[in-house]
Amino acid sequence: MPGNRTKPTGLPIINEFAAGIDIGSRFHVVAVGSDLCDEPVQTFQAFTSDLLRMADWLTEVGIKTVAMESTGVYWVAAYEVLELHGINVILANAREARAVPGRKSDVNDAQWLQRLHACGLLCASFRPGREIAALRSYLRSRERYLDYAASHIQHMQKALTYMNFQLHHVISDITGVTGMQIIRAIVAGERNPDELAEMRDVRCKATTETVRAALVGNYQPEHVFALKQALALYDFYQQCVAECDMQIEQVVAALNCSRQIPATPLPKARHRTKQPNDVTSMFARPCTSWRVLI
Repeated sequence: MPGNRTKPTGLPIINEFAAGIDIGSRFHVVAVGSDLCDEPVQTFQAFTSDLLRMADWLTEVGIKTVAMESTGVYWVAAYEVLELHGINVILANAREARAVPGRKSDVNDAQWLQRLHACGLLCASFRPGREIAALRSYLRSRERYLDYAASHIQHMQKALTYMNFQLHHVISDITGVTGMQIIRAIVAGERNPDELAEMRDVRCKATTETVRAALVGNYQPEHVFALKQALALYDFYQQCVAECDMQIEQVVAALNCSRQIPATPLPKARHRTKQPNDVTSMFARPCTSWRVLI
């Protein structure tokens, strides 16, 4: 019977209902205690159906907690499935796990993780809650879209340079009001420098004559086409950023609603001088804008 098997000797077992998972891109190797079932090491494919089957098997043998290494992004799906099944999952630092002495050559990574986790030798890496994880994902996507948009600003600048437009010498930012009005007009078919210069914003420091001189160039179709493509891609990623902003606002609003607000005012500071880098006040009241989290 599985319950009558002799437990391995060595360090005391703190949690016998601990498992270890060796995360891979195509399949995951899962190990549980040898006294919990007849086949303590099993392999599951990375498909969602197999992840669900893995979670069911771990629940069936009584596993309460699982340790895995944060390998690339492959651990995320397994983590979320196990978390939804009520299993406590910890992300172990791969370097720390391999630094523990005493590993035998015939023990695979999953069995070694399981052994270390059962003995309480693994420290969990920080993993925020579901809402914070979603917020971080939106913020990262927003930052990535901004980087993509910035690369297409360079493409617009390159196309303008090929056309011998010196716009970047007379205005500080081609994505400002003046620059975007002129670029959109060029893409729409306007070729008259006088008409383009009249689109100068009143706040622009350069005079209309200076802007007009900078807009005298050649309109080779391939350069205009490149400008059009770069503008379209820039607009697309700006729209992506706006959609991210909407999602971020919703998550922050939900976090503010779910957080308990102090019923009484915060006590006054004991020192008159303001401490540098003091961020406690940011979390003392609900966030009025998600941008304070960046």
